[in-house]
Amino acid sequence: MLASITAYSISVWIHVSAVVVGFGATFAESVTFPLAFRMDQRHLPFVHRLGLMINQRMATPALVVILITGIYQTADGNWKFGSFWISATFLIALVLGGLNGAYFIPTDRRLAAQAERELAAGGLSDDYRAQARREGMLGGVVGVLVLLAVFLMVTKPGA
Repeated sequence: MLASITAYSISVWIHVSAVVVGFGATFAESVTFPLAFRMDQRHLPFVHRLGLMINQRMATPALVVILITGIYQTADGNWKFGSFWISATFLIALVLGGLNGAYFIPTDRRLAAQAERELAAGGLSDDYRAQARREGMLGGVVGVLVLLAVFLMVTKPGA
């Protein structure tokens, strides 16, 4: 039996690939900060720049692809935009995009510079540590949201 390759199945492949590439890399960020902190705090500016690069060059473009292919699949498939699993997943995608653009990208930019200044001056401030901890905790929340979106897309509750 030959596989039936359609525009819809190609769209699903692109959609899933964008999730894996764009958001899979963000999960690795959760280990970079603790590792850099334990190894040598001089690596912390790099960790923030790495997070910035991942969020700007991977997660943001992937989210655009995810939204475009998701809209196409909903319109072309036997789905309704008002279905809970679709609406909730779109809401999660919009929240992720908003957090990425309004919080993670500017925060990593700011914390990279702050870490460089403070390390050059002799040590990290409590302010830096608190902001970095907050970013890590919010990153964990985002990870849960990504997994929730995947769960909704796979199980399609109410479909």
